[in-house]
Amino acid sequence: MEVPFTKYHALGNDYLVLDIADAPEIYSEEQIERICHRNFGLGSDGILYGPLSTEEADFGLRIYNPDGSEAEKSGNGLRIFCRYLFDKGLVTDAPFTIWTLGGVVTCQVLEQGQSIDVEMGSVSFDSSVIPVVGHRREVINEPIELNGETYTYCAATIGNPHAVFPMDDISKELADRLGPLVEVHPNFPNRTNVQFLKVLDRHNIQIEIWERGAGYTLASGSSSSAAACVARKLGLVDGELTVHMPGGRLKIEIGDDFSVRMTGPTTRVGGMLFDSEAL
Repeated sequence: MEVPFTKYHALGNDYLVLDIADAPEIYSEEQIERICHRNFGLGSDGILYGPLSTEEADFGLRIYNPDGSEAEKSGNGLRIFCRYLFDKGLVTDAPFTIWTLGGVVTCQVLEQGQSIDVEMGSVSFDSSVIPVVGHRREVINEPIELNGETYTYCAATIGNPHAVFPMDDISKELADRLGPLVEVHPNFPNRTNVQFLKVLDRHNIQIEIWERGAGYTLASGSSSSAAACVARKLGLVDGELTVHMPGGRLKIEIGDDFSVRMTGPTTRVGGMLFDSEAL
């Protein structure tokens, strides 16, 4: 049996879209892991499953990491799903809403699908919401021990958890070394996404990303949103800035309440058929 998937990437962060019309039920965690595997499956940073029916928004979306776990929200995944809806003729260039586990977002397709605008919601630094263990507080510039060394981090959520490490120098090697330790650190009961942040100037930041359930990632919309808001919270940047990642750049606009508007590109890779033999 063959099941169709459509593959897109957003700045190198690639997802497979599985239409509910082609699969009335989502695969198991183990099957999702196999489908996303880059040697034994189709290869991707996750699966976007929808459009689902919901009374809360125009469309519903479930987001699955390549380890089979479910993500509350993904900025790049949302932009890709918007592009898929546009390519299918289900939306136009007018604003529409999408439900995710991390909340409802408002989206708009620009430039005939070449760029997508997403109102991501508001970032919170509240430990009880993120969550982070300990008494209720804003998690800003707190110490954390990793491999016997002490680092300083900030925590945030935009519907999914993030730990942001402001640093003078960042690299893929740093993310590969520390990211896995932070993701599963006891401070974060639901695990966490991780960003290593370098402020370039008042309007530009650079990040390296380790995603919960996915590992090292070339780009991330929710990571860009969280890191940008941490930099803003620390007074290091202004409200409009560009986030530079290995896969490319995203535009982030931050409101006074730390609401985030994200704008960036998507690219259709192609259609793929997955044979059940691969399971």
